Amino acid sequence: MSSSSLPLAGKIAIVTGGSKGIGRATSLRLARGGATVVVNYSSNSSAADEVVTQITDAKGTAIAIKADVSSVAQITKLIDEVVAKFGKIDILIACAGTMRLAELDKVTEEDYDITFNLNVKGPLFLTQKAAPHMAPGSRVVLFSTTQAHASTVTANYLTYIASKGAIEQMNRALSKDLARKGITVNCVSPGPTATDLFLQGKSEQLIKTIAGFNPQNRIGKPEEIAEVVAFLSSPAASWVSGQMLLANGGQA
Repeated sequence: MSSSSLPLAGKIAIVTGGSKGIGRATSLRLARGGATVVVNYSSNSSAADEVVTQITDAKGTAIAIKADVSSVAQITKLIDEVVAKFGKIDILIACAGTMRLAELDKVTEEDYDITFNLNVKGPLFLTQKAAPHMAPGSRVVLFSTTQAHASTVTANYLTYIASKGAIEQMNRALSKDLARKGITVNCVSPGPTATDLFLQGKSEQLIKTIAGFNPQNRIGKPEEIAEVVAFLSSPAASWVSGQMLLANGGQA
């Protein structure tokens, strides 16, 4: 196949949270682009193995590695294992995240710590540990959320959008830092997307209401977000860095 049909051939990609939701869709999409994909997961080995099997059945290459990327020690282990096996990292997708919803009077220290450890500390130290093994032309993709900008955001998103605000500022600073190595850093901010994390606990009526906030009258699909990530991971995005791309169908 031509390089245009497999633009990621020869690339080693790590997708944290790669066994479910947007991470799963991204793992599959990068593999279709020719990348060797490291599917990171924290607990559900069967889900990660299913993604690997789907990739390998399609003649792609993937492995699953368990690591809790809210822990610097586990992050270091993940990066060391990838480098020991493949010798490099070309694409780092920091997709793992958590969304604990509570209004101010209900927020606990545990809520805060779990949210910021996974959503903020994780991407920061993943990038720090991976960067020495990334050559010029490599890619880092972070994740925020449209809820960090939406007028419709509700009060119970407090710690979640605070963590994503931190990611957006991290994106700005890291893009300056890693530009010296020829590495791009960008941030994708999905709108409401049909993942298990988003759908959990929501009634069908609530989902329809949320869809109604979008001018297209629907919520997004994980595969649509994965296409955005694939572009930012590709050679075509060589002059795109430090950007926050709202992937939300035009939702304000």
